Order: sequence, then C-alpha cells, then structure tokens
Amino acid sequence: MEEAVALSKVKHAKCATLFGNKAYEVDVESTLVRALPGFNIVGLTDVSIQESRERVKSALSSIDFQFPSQKITINLSPSDLKKEGSHFDLVTALLIAIQKERFTCKDFFIFGELGLDGKIKKTNSMFPIILSLASHTPNLRVLVPNELLAKVHQIPNIEAFGVETLRDALLFFKEKRFETEVPTPHQNFCENALDIENKRYFYSTQFPLDFSDVLGQHRAKRAMLIAAAGMHNLLMEGSPGCGKSMSIKRLRYILPPQSIEEILESNAYQSLQEEDVELSPLRPFRSPHHTSSRPSIFGGGSTQSRAGEIALAHNGILFFDEFPNFSKTVLESLREPLEDHRVLISRVNTKVSYATKFLFAAAQNPCPCGNLFSQTHECRCSEVEINRYKNRISEPIMDRIDLYIQMSEESSKEQGLSSKEMFEQVLKAFVMQKSRGQNELNGKLDEHNTMRFCTLEAKANESLEMAQSRLGLSQRSIHKVLRIARSIADLAQSELILQEHLLEALSFRKR
Repeated sequence: MEEAVALSKVKHAKCATLFGNKAYEVDVESTLVRALPGFNIVGLTDVSIQESRERVKSALSSIDFQFPSQKITINLSPSDLKKEGSHFDLVTALLIAIQKERFTCKDFFIFGELGLDGKIKKTNSMFPIILSLASHTPNLRVLVPNELLAKVHQIPNIEAFGVETLRDALLFFKEKRFETEVPTPHQNFCENALDIENKRYFYSTQFPLDFSDVLGQHRAKRAMLIAAAGMHNLLMEGSPGCGKSMSIKRLRYILPPQSIEEILESNAYQSLQEEDVELSPLRPFRSPHHTSSRPSIFGGGSTQSRAGEIALAHNGILFFDEFPNFSKTVLESLREPLEDHRVLISRVNTKVSYATKFLFAAAQNPCPCGNLFSQTHECRCSEVEINRYKNRISEPIMDRIDLYIQMSEESSKEQGLSSKEMFEQVLKAFVMQKSRGQNELNGKLDEHNTMRFCTLEAKANESLEMAQSRLGLSQRSIHKVLRIARSIADLAQSELILQEHLLEALSFRKR
C-alpha cells in the first residue's frame, strides 16, 4: 500500500513559455498511475510539445531507463495558458526519470531540447524566455544546455548551470551538484555604468557611426542632441543627399543610458527575431521599408499576436525614411503608439499589449522630385503635386512630432561636434533628469509630470502665454514645447527653464 502511494506521488519542476512579449512560469507535474501503459502530456500544448513524447522516449532509452508498466501523465499548469516550444523536452524527461527517486528539482527552471541520443540542445526561444523571467523573477536558478550557458551568464542576478546530456542532468540533481558546484560568475556585458539614486544605468562608448562625418548642418546636429537628451520625436525635411538619413542613423549611438530592466526587456524582443543577439546596452534601431504592411509594423498573426517593428523599437529608435510614402493606414495607426506609448493587438484567441516607448524619427523630401529646397536643381513638381504629397501626413500625426528640422544643401566642410562630445552632453542631461526623481525621460513624461518637472522662470512663462495666443497652440502642443524646453535646459545644466530655452524649443515647431 505504501509503495502504491509512493509511486503515485506527484513530482514537480518549473519551466516557462512565451505568451506575446512576456515569459510566464509553467509548473510541470508528473505522476504514474495504475492503468494501461501510456504517455500523455496535457495542459493546452501545441504540436511541438506533443511531438516531444517520441524524443523523450528515445532519450530516456539512451540512459537505459525502463518505462514502467503504468500510465505516465505530464501536466503543464496553468492549463488555460497556451504552451509551445521544444524546450519542455528536458524537464519532461527528468520528471519521468526521477519518478521513483526521493530527490526533486522543483527549485530550478529547466530548459532544453533533447536529441534522440540524449544530447541537450538550445532553441531560439530559450534566451528571450530567460531574459523575460530575469526581469520579474527574484533569485532565478536555471539549468540550460552548455552551448547556451555563456550567453545566459551575461544576465545579472541569475544563477545558471549547464549540462551536456540527459544523463548529466539526472546526475546533477541526484548528486545535488548545485550545492557543491559554484556557478560561473556573472560576466559583465558592459564596462560602462552610472550610479544615480541607488540605481545603475549602462551605456556604450563605441561610435561606429560618428556625427563628425556629417559636415556642417549645425542646426540639425543641435536638434539631434536635444532629441537624444529627452527621447523626443523628430522629423527632418530636405533635398536628397543633404544628410537626413545619415544623421538619424548616428542618433542611436548618443542616446541615454539604460537600466538593466530596460536592457533585458529590449533584448528579449530582439532575440525573438535574431538568433545570435548579444546582451547589449545599445538601444535598438528599427527602420522598416515604406512598402511594409501594417501587421509587420504594428504586430499581428492569425492565431497568436506577434511583435511588430514598433514593439521591437521599444526603448530605442523607430525610423521611417521616405515618410509620406508609407501607406495611409500605417501613418494614421501611429497616433496611439506615439501618444500612449503602448499598442494593443487583438485577435480572436489572444489580446497582447506591447510597450512602444521609442524615439520616432522620420525623414522626407520637400516634394515628390525632392528639389524644392535645392539651389542647384530645378523643381519639376506642380503646386497640386506638392500639396498632395505633403497632405499625406495629417495634422494629428504632425502634432505628435516634437522637433521639425528643415535641412538645406550644405556647402560647409566644417565637421562640428563628434558623437563622443554630443554623448557627453546627453549624459549630463540624463543625470539631471534622474537626479530630479524622473522615472521617464523628458520626451515621455505624462501631463502631470510635465507640469511638475517643467518649471518656467517668469519671463519664460510670459513668452509661453504669448506664443499660445499668437500661434494657437493646443494643450498637447504646449506640453510638447515644455518638454523640449526642459531638455534644452538640462543640456545647459539649468534647474529652471529660461526664456532662451523656451524660444529655442518654439523655433523647432513646424509652421
């Protein structure tokens, strides 16, 4: 009787699955019951998990495991959460192998795909799952394939162990190696860090694309500096070849530092798309082509919602080159992500919300032929064609653009500021913002915090009231101007927004 009770005892272990943009913990349970021999996996699983039964059987045979004459049931809980991926192989095989043993492995998250010979392999989904878990799970302990271990060791605040085969994994728990083995120390993915208000922020000092390559264009560089300091949206308009795209591609390397939570979140998105993404403090840069479909930019899918370009650009830059050439549905759909910093993708089976807190950068020509501002080429466009071209960008979209820069053909050979010099200024502005107690950078402040942190001197306040009456500024526009002026004041290391800061912010508005 006691033996029957022992055999029917449920064993537990942990794994995880991705649902939308977040990893969710999955409690894996196993039990043997007196019934006709069988092997079932239940808990709303997809085909890849059901197929794992054959891989698990073969891998267990490789360690001379004899299947009992009983029914094996594996349950993946919660049962209302869709699970997918072959990384459940290892935890399933381990629970079956230790069913009659007295030790457990329930304190570990276990990941690995099994080969037929018992070798443990990595999958593309493991790293983003562990990244996501690390961002919201304290004291995380994981067992992963050896080939993934070096990459996992880059993640801070995580205890990781690696195994090569199913036999190694079984001995790891049976001999309690996790008590004697010292996990490999966390390898710093970044040497440059900044401590502000008991929180650490990381940044890169590599500038493979340098602003010193952009000759002249001092006003455009100034706008780039302001945009980087506060993560403000910007639009550059000018003739072909004047340096619009060239400047925006360099903007990525002078953006402010990130906290570890932001880095983990951004890199988890990126690793879903690219297999060999390394953990890096460099903010993402996404530049979809103007022929891209709406689902590819905003996310979608027939059965499960997938992240689009705007989710992959979270905490970084989303760059639309040839801005007016994007479809009208794509342009108008930008309103909510730019204003609310979040997009909701709804399907019959799923509803997933993605954070979209990015710097939106756009570039466009002044007319269809591009020569309207040119001093050397004649414009071939009629007034009707020019108006039709510009009217593709609606006023509500333009109202969400913080900085408008009109670029001219530049004849100056002067280099101006380098990326290193610009980043040093951004760093000082970043310290001011965080030292004030801001959770968000200036460009992403909500209405309440805009009024709280954007304090004007008396003259600046008078100038703002005058500008509001003369230019007919909406409430949204006033908040935009205040946030830009706050970034300009931070670059000048000024606690108050002075009149000169406000006037410069107004000069970047499109008229």
